[in-house]
Amino acid sequence: MDAKQRAGEKAVEFVEDGMNVGLGTGSTVYWTIMRLGSMVKQGLNIRAVPTSRRTEKLAREQDITLVGFNEIEELDLTIDGADEINPSLDLTKGGGGALLREKLVAAASKRLIIVADESKRVAALGRFPLPVEVVPFAWQVTARRLAEDLSCTPTLRLDAAEQPYVTDNGNYILDCACGEINDPASLHRALKLLAGVIETGLFIGMADIAIIASESGVEVIKAEQNIPRIEER
Repeated sequence: MDAKQRAGEKAVEFVEDGMNVGLGTGSTVYWTIMRLGSMVKQGLNIRAVPTSRRTEKLAREQDITLVGFNEIEELDLTIDGADEINPSLDLTKGGGGALLREKLVAAASKRLIIVADESKRVAALGRFPLPVEVVPFAWQVTARRLAEDLSCTPTLRLDAAEQPYVTDNGNYILDCACGEINDPASLHRALKLLAGVIETGLFIGMADIAIIASESGVEVIKAEQNIPRIEER
């Protein structure tokens, strides 16, 4: 069993019968969904909201009951992955292209549980290019303003056919090299002020628990063990 599988399956221990659960996107959450599917077949009763069409397809294949936001008031918890996790559990997300839906689902959850392997742990965010979801119209203008105003280097994400990658919500993603991000909250706010920016891959003060697996075992880190965090606005 590799680290991603250990982390993904460990998160299932927080799921209880009757819960409404948000299901994230990515290679680590894949193992969460597979384990939940096995438990559903054994009688676990949950309702889930997927964060992407990919996750929706996988959850349906595992006979997990899916619902929309119109059918629930809030989620008991969401299990999702991350591209980077800093010591205060601030995150960079969006490598899988689902950052907007992931943030909407996380914001509607009582608890956000992040699953990852040790490689996603960083002293400061910024090693992984920051995904920024933008409207397709005039995306070049948005990219230029991002570079000029915030000193980041944006690259339009492409798909396998070398065409612009289109998110489930019909938008484009700019992967931005911003250097070391020492103040994620300030960068997030500055990005959201740029016309054309829909959402950023910075998840500030949202994670409650991080489950990080390595060759030596699985570590469960609770937010209260870390320094105070700034709530995202």
